[in-house]
Amino acid sequence: MRTIVPKRQFFRIRKLCGSRLVSIKPSNSRECLALQKSKEHWLRHNRRRDFFLTLLSVTAGWCGNGQARGDAGNTAQWLATLPSSTQSTGFVFVAPARPTPVRRVNLLSLDPTTTATTQSTDVNDAQSTEPAPLTQPYEPLGFAGHAIGHGPAPSIVGGGDFLPISDRWRIGVPNDYIGHSQTGAFYDPYNQNLFKGDYPILLKRDQSFLESDLFLNVDLTSDTLFEDRRLPVPSGTSTAQPSRFDFFGGGRQFFANQNFILTLEAFEGDTSFRPRDLDIRVTPVFNINYVNPQEHELVNPDARQGQDRGDGFVGFQEAFVEKHLADLSPNYDFLSTRVGIQGFTSDFRGFLFSDNEPGIRIFGNYDDNRLQYNLAWFHALEKDTNSGLNSYTLRHQDVFIANLYRQDFIFPGYTAQLSFHTNLDEGQGSHDGVPNVKLDDNGFIARPSPIGTIHADEVHAYYLGWAGDGHIGRVNISHQFYQVLGTESFNPIAGRSQTIDGQFASLELSYDQDYLRYRTSFAFASGDGNPTGGRATGFDSIFDDPNFAGGGFSFFDRQAIGLNGTGVNLVNRNSFLPDLRTSKEEGQANFVNPGLLLYNIGLDADITPKLKLITNINYLQFDNTQTLKMVLQDNKIASPIGIDYSMGLEYRPFLNNNAILTVGAAALEPLQGFEELNQNRTLYSFFTSLTLAF
Repeated sequence: MRTIVPKRQFFRIRKLCGSRLVSIKPSNSRECLALQKSKEHWLRHNRRRDFFLTLLSVTAGWCGNGQARGDAGNTAQWLATLPSSTQSTGFVFVAPARPTPVRRVNLLSLDPTTTATTQSTDVNDAQSTEPAPLTQPYEPLGFAGHAIGHGPAPSIVGGGDFLPISDRWRIGVPNDYIGHSQTGAFYDPYNQNLFKGDYPILLKRDQSFLESDLFLNVDLTSDTLFEDRRLPVPSGTSTAQPSRFDFFGGGRQFFANQNFILTLEAFEGDTSFRPRDLDIRVTPVFNINYVNPQEHELVNPDARQGQDRGDGFVGFQEAFVEKHLADLSPNYDFLSTRVGIQGFTSDFRGFLFSDNEPGIRIFGNYDDNRLQYNLAWFHALEKDTNSGLNSYTLRHQDVFIANLYRQDFIFPGYTAQLSFHTNLDEGQGSHDGVPNVKLDDNGFIARPSPIGTIHADEVHAYYLGWAGDGHIGRVNISHQFYQVLGTESFNPIAGRSQTIDGQFASLELSYDQDYLRYRTSFAFASGDGNPTGGRATGFDSIFDDPNFAGGGFSFFDRQAIGLNGTGVNLVNRNSFLPDLRTSKEEGQANFVNPGLLLYNIGLDADITPKLKLITNINYLQFDNTQTLKMVLQDNKIASPIGIDYSMGLEYRPFLNNNAILTVGAAALEPLQGFEELNQNRTLYSFFTSLTLAF
């Protein structure tokens, strides 16, 4: 028996009802009503566009029993021609191999005992011919690879209007559909890539179809830094130059730092608009560093160890699982949680807490994303001294953070924030009245502070914050205020317990004109005017990394400047607070300090889309010098610190963050107060940084 059916319908029937057909009349066959609907659906979509995707089931019995299925209509015969991975699922995705005009009808002549033949008929022109159909699907763009549990797309010998493909992501498009063909490789991040989250790596069965389930994102980053600087350092008990008798050494230092950062991220989610259902991320950082301060006893308290140091370390800066808990509205307001080592910055500019620590964070949004909120608890890790990376030892410190953001608060484009922070630092404790001492990796005392009376100290500090960031009309504004309250069990400078009462405030205003941004800013950190009293009025952060008044380009923010003869720093690296800590990473917060007043003017210029200029001038002075006078036993320390000049260039050759070259120069011109603490020589810093990312 021979049955003539339109070719498009035949391939529908073949996938629905098996490999062989016997007398089928769709007009009076209830069992194959699906065929009629399928044909109408295809024609309707083919008129609208020439490329679409259809999902068909190949499970046995969809078209019913009896004559419609035929004597050899078992679906397994067709499934046997597909890869074993497809057979095991029982489902297949199909896509058109080539668009065909509706006016042309291809007829397939099929006899159960002979090979199928094809003839072409044109409704308007019987002499016209049609190119042969494709026998393989179009290749997907970029580097698609194969999903786990699903092999390459099978072919249909003899061609057809529909060809099976492995999943709905690896569809491919005709070359002329987009005007050109996009190719890629596993090392190409610019085109679609399996390793950049563009194609799923795992498929799962969800009820009646295959669902794209799990995606992989791999990031590789190289961050290289070279820095030449001059700092006020002592010559030590054994000077590097035998003829030098001055208290201060030469001060010139060379520093190099190399970070190799690998991020492996597996996430589950359907679209970019809906929050991810599951996210697993691990980020190890491989560090190599070298410093040569050209003086003894700066890299190690033992002068016999020389005047330079090379070191390396591997730390995990991220290792967390994020889970989507609930959708709170049709507009994808959501609630999620993240557990593990994670990065978090608690305010707009990183004034109080900006670190990667293990903890639990609940976050989300509401009211069409106008409200964002975070509730977090972190249990701090110890830091590697020379790289600043997370080590593998827990520290006796807990941080609790809650904040709430409101977008378009009063003014469109202005976001307000309220926050609450708790810092519970138990220090090192003591044994039989003797404080336990924590040494850093170079052998220097980290906790408790070696200044004043060495005694175990517990810090319980509570911060109330209000901030805003955005613009009001043409004026950009960013401001922050913190009030800190709490207690210190024993402050080493005061030699007694303290009640904490400190303040911090900042304001930045800027105005954009074409490619220029004019900036002015001010910051205030309260100082302690009575260091031996029971009320500590200085301000200190938890773990700050401020992007303010020049940020990493500013000399006073970028460099750690020691307070000579005390074992603590006047100011620590990547912080402008003069808090008299041993270090920001391993020391404890200290609220008996001189405080700071900072006045800034700056100019940013987008010279070209690839090149940006950042310039700043900062005037610095202590809020109150009574603490310094008592520590150094010197009653002639003035408030002015100096004038900080800085300039930097950022070059992005590819107009993205895959390659960034940064060069910067900064100088601190000392004024009376700083000269009385250190030297009257100008201090400087030159650095070059290159970041390459895949």
